[in-house]
Amino acid sequence: MSDIDLPAPARLGYLERTMAITFYNSLTRRTEPFEPLHPGRVGIYSCGPTVYDFPHLGNWRANVFFDLLRRYLRWRGLEVFHVMNLTDVDDKTIRGARDAGVDLEVYTEPFIEAFFRERDLLRIEAVEVYPRATEHIPEMLELVGRLEEQGLTYESGGSVYYAVERFPDYGRLSQLDAEGLKAGARVDSDEYEKDQVRDFVLWKARKPEDGEVFWPSRWGEGRPGWHIECSAMSVKYLGLPFDIHTGGVDLRFPHHENEIAQTTGATGQPLARCWLHNEHLLLEGRKMSKSLGNILTLQEIIARGYDPVAVRYVLLGTHYRQQLNFRWQGLEAAGAAIGRLREAALLWRERANRGVAGEETAESGVAEAVRTATEGFTAAMDDDLNISEGLAAVFELVRKGNGLLDAGLGAGGAGLLLETLEGFDRVLGVLETAGVEDDLEAEVVGLIEAREAARRERDWDRADRIRDDLLDRGIVLEDTPTGTRWKRRDA
Repeated sequence: MSDIDLPAPARLGYLERTMAITFYNSLTRRTEPFEPLHPGRVGIYSCGPTVYDFPHLGNWRANVFFDLLRRYLRWRGLEVFHVMNLTDVDDKTIRGARDAGVDLEVYTEPFIEAFFRERDLLRIEAVEVYPRATEHIPEMLELVGRLEEQGLTYESGGSVYYAVERFPDYGRLSQLDAEGLKAGARVDSDEYEKDQVRDFVLWKARKPEDGEVFWPSRWGEGRPGWHIECSAMSVKYLGLPFDIHTGGVDLRFPHHENEIAQTTGATGQPLARCWLHNEHLLLEGRKMSKSLGNILTLQEIIARGYDPVAVRYVLLGTHYRQQLNFRWQGLEAAGAAIGRLREAALLWRERANRGVAGEETAESGVAEAVRTATEGFTAAMDDDLNISEGLAAVFELVRKGNGLLDAGLGAGGAGLLLETLEGFDRVLGVLETAGVEDDLEAEVVGLIEAREAARRERDWDRADRIRDDLLDRGIVLEDTPTGTRWKRRDA
């Protein structure tokens, strides 16, 4: 049996002999081969949400990128241990709880629940650990103590600050000029701009406006600074160094720069071997952010009648290091693309289930189509997750597969096509569904979108084939002035 005749996971043996994963490392500013520190196992830390409000589409762009990375590494046969923090104590959460007149935990919990609920709607896989900052205060205090022992801190007014000028490598990730830093100046805010760089707070002394949000420490009552949280939690769950640290490009400074200074300053070891940063999501040409007041949420998009899987496809389909300008037309195109994939899966599954023999010419073309698509998809994704080229390989498989189907492909060949497409979807996450009824509805909606696309292209044979295939499954389509509706034949 040849490599290409094997199930998708086994075929990776062939691919691993011919291809290597590469990533653009933000720390070195180079595209580098990726080799896990521990063979076969990858440790990833992703900066998660600050739970002071509901997530917006820009937040989800980052999370879909994290998910694509995770899924692809697993598809390549690697075990992934992925950690994503929940920042449930910082300036914003404390201010929100104070203004709402509730305890911090009461204030943040609805936003945490919304994050997980929308994560599932976007088919983002759950990571292995979601540590909450408030549950890891001892680890943070220990790290501050180690920094103090290394002579990298000083106290003022009950707060503990990191002395940036004492860490020679400060600024390497964000390419700051260390000599230009303002010695002796400091900032208590958790977030600040590059031109305000100065010593940052590790432990913030309790203030009246913090209310009851404080913990005891040897420096007095207070609470952690934002940056120390990720250092403490990543070290606890992944050790040092770990393989990959991800986050939005806006976190490169100050957050990630400070993480490096804290962790390396305290331990003498690097934090992460590879840093991956996704670019901004734009809305009408402007960065989407709560501070700018131009946010768009997943729920607002769903309320307009769009499938969240189409949102996933839009966020997925642009390379993570390119800015993505969100447009409503993009959701329409995404729905049509998903419809094409679902249509192919439906047709190939139906042919595979018939158990019929195929024409020799059609059968002989399947192995080559699958091999070409698998190699093309893997080569593209190995190249710093080049999703555009990866999707091109997937849709080329759909085109060739449908041609082979029309040429008399039998059950065995159709089954191999379907298995390959479903293997790609373990990375893409646009075909899989949670339940049978949800699966049916999502598939029908996707096929209706594919049929509408075929009609716009005047491909009447394809449009009729989709209608007939749905009718065979007991689904009746009704074309109305307001769009196509569907119902079960027995309704």
